[in-house]
Amino acid sequence: MMHIVLHEPEIPANTGNIGRTCVSTGAHLHLIRPLGFSLDEKEIRRAGLDYWKDLDVSVYDNYEDFQAKNPDARVWYATTKAKICYTDAVFTDGDYLMFGKESLGIPEEILVQYPERCIRIPMVKDNRSLNLSNSVAVVLYEALRQQDFLGLEKEGNLHRLSWK
Repeated sequence: MMHIVLHEPEIPANTGNIGRTCVSTGAHLHLIRPLGFSLDEKEIRRAGLDYWKDLDVSVYDNYEDFQAKNPDARVWYATTKAKICYTDAVFTDGDYLMFGKESLGIPEEILVQYPERCIRIPMVKDNRSLNLSNSVAVVLYEALRQQDFLGLEKEGNLHRLSWK
């Protein structure tokens, strides 16, 4: 199982979308306070649709609380400031993928402690960042691809017709 960690997320729709992605991939969602919204807000549930009730989620008071409750976590820090491309990272089952808040990302005080675990998604020069929920999907699916989509259904069925 993969773990998605959101450090101080601000926008409920992004967190709702990420929650839906976590349910669809079997990932555990970790939310580090302060949150820019209430978990009871209808916007977060609207974005997560009916998936939110099935979400495996943990909430922490702060980054130190997250670390204390997950002492053996192997965390990858997604940031536009990294030098390592996310496709160059070697992900394993049980890894934690951390993403920062929409306005500022993960605090640099955290990033400088783990330069070998900081990864980035390539973008054109001078572009600030991708949408948070898109970034989570891109990195999470690369991690899952590297594990041959362990535990995920890789074939679909048509509703009315059948494949020839």
